[in-house]
Amino acid sequence: MSTDNFKISTTMPATMEQVFKAWLSSEGHTLMTGSKAEVNPIVGGEFKAWDGYIWGETLEMDPSQRIVQTWRTTEFPESSPDSKIEIVLEEAESGTKITLSHTQIPKGQADSYKQGWEDHYFTPMREYFK
Repeated sequence: MSTDNFKISTTMPATMEQVFKAWLSSEGHTLMTGSKAEVNPIVGGEFKAWDGYIWGETLEMDPSQRIVQTWRTTEFPESSPDSKIEIVLEEAESGTKITLSHTQIPKGQADSYKQGWEDHYFTPMREYFK
């Protein structure tokens, strides 16, 4: 099955530790996106976000530096495997640079998810962290 990939970056007015902790906490993830999330913050732990529209599992983490998760939505065809996201956090002059790589996306859905990361994650996160 053919898949799509993309990589996007942005900077948050927060420390690497603040971004990392918020991403991997139910309360923090809910507050930074504005939508209910449930996160089990361990390798092998499952998460749900946006009221169950998104779900997956944390595969790897390097505290305050990197998170790798499986990721899928209710829009994935049943036969599609989970996609993967890798979030890399780096110190930046005005806070933390976030580089998000999203791979193994079902063909034809990448543009929608790329815009979704900006609209439903990065924009509300900037508000939350400022």
